[in-house]
Amino acid sequence: MSDNKKRIENDVERCDFIHAHSDIVNTVNEKMPEDEILYDLAELFKVFGDSTRIKILYVLFESEMCVCDIAQILNMTQSAISHQLRVLKQSQLVKFRRSGKTVFYSLADQHVRTIINQGMEHICE
Repeated sequence: MSDNKKRIENDVERCDFIHAHSDIVNTVNEKMPEDEILYDLAELFKVFGDSTRIKILYVLFESEMCVCDIAQILNMTQSAISHQLRVLKQSQLVKFRRSGKTVFYSLADQHVRTIINQGMEHICE
């Protein structure tokens, strides 16, 4: 085993002996959501794992905008922005409204704003 791998293993604190605390384990097991819910949550956070999508959400923090405006702000093609907006829309993070031939996008609800704000607070600490 390489020294680097040993060092990584040694950085993780472990109990000196194996003993499960059944009261704690049972309490947590009772409160654990179903696997399907946890899968959906993991998928939601994957959407936040793309910096372009984060930029789009941050732009929409400020104002409702059309694809053309977002593309200009982010210096990207409308096609690239549309692709990312499709992902954000499928994840129910953005919504849209049509005004004539123009489609305006905005954050879906206050939850999206809260998630991003809390993420920013966490990384800025």
